[in-house]
Amino acid sequence: MKAMVYDRFGAEPEIARLPDPTPTEEGVVIAVGATGLCRSDWHGWMGHDPDIRLPHVPGHEFAGRIVATGRQVSRFKVGDRVTVPFVSGCGRCSECRSGNQQVCPSQFQPGFTHWGSFAEFVAIDFAETNLVALPETIDDATAASLGCRFATSFRAIVDQARVGPGEWVAVHGCGGVGLSAIMIATALGAQVVAVDLFEDKLAFARECGAVATVNAGAVPDTVEAIREITGGGAHVSIDALGHPTTCFNSIRNLRRRGRHVQVGLMLGEHATPQIPMAQVIGHELEIYGSHGMQAWRYEAMLAMIGAGRIAPSQLIGRHISLEDAVPLLTTMDASRDLGITVIDRF
Repeated sequence: MKAMVYDRFGAEPEIARLPDPTPTEEGVVIAVGATGLCRSDWHGWMGHDPDIRLPHVPGHEFAGRIVATGRQVSRFKVGDRVTVPFVSGCGRCSECRSGNQQVCPSQFQPGFTHWGSFAEFVAIDFAETNLVALPETIDDATAASLGCRFATSFRAIVDQARVGPGEWVAVHGCGGVGLSAIMIATALGAQVVAVDLFEDKLAFARECGAVATVNAGAVPDTVEAIREITGGGAHVSIDALGHPTTCFNSIRNLRRRGRHVQVGLMLGEHATPQIPMAQVIGHELEIYGSHGMQAWRYEAMLAMIGAGRIAPSQLIGRHISLEDAVPLLTTMDASRDLGITVIDRF
């Protein structure tokens, strides 16, 4: 198969011919129709993820058709269109049995724990626990965009933060995760304040439903600006970027008994950010993480898409080839792209 591969962290990947994968007895092989290019892939390429073993094929949010199945797979067949949460579970442990596959202690992540979807084919184990059947009304590019950023934001907004109508929601960072969170929170009837450093991203955030924006590089105090807009602080705040400053500000801008959800990855030197713990205690704040979303929860998200309440296709900024993805991956830490970039030409 044709794939992007690197054999050293931080070294430029190459496009190469690699052996086609084969399914395990409980797994499948999927012909990739589209796959998203995500900042998490950049973190992996930089060596921030200890699970990656070299040489490595990145890519973790994708959609396509099953081309081979293992002997124990009965719910899915060759030809089915599917996608997969980027955090997949074993299906056997207590967390999986309780429906929380996203925190399975034996979890696997395509593009991190094993070869991923920047390739013509990708293998997925424990298919019956992790595959999500796709309706024909959702194309591969849109389905691929759900796998990490949109699904993680859906769980963060709907399940973790429990956003309700009329609540103020602050979203720090208007990349793919942030824009997804803005769109989903707006669909739930919340009022969203979007925060970023760039006016073009803030303009896109308004198109996605934000009722107010804050340019963090143009105001004296981001937290005070949000408190003024919201009349005392946000009910819910999301760090969609993953940086010590946005994490700190996201907690600080909450009103009493507010909820902070950390979605942006905090890796490497950013893994232990400062937290205003006196405020957390005194104001009884709630702090949550959000790490992917279970396959069984996709039904609710797909229903909202089918009803036209959310439109993840609006967030796709560019369609590119596998070759185009090489320079984009290596410069993603400085990317100014609007929305989500999807690889759909192999």
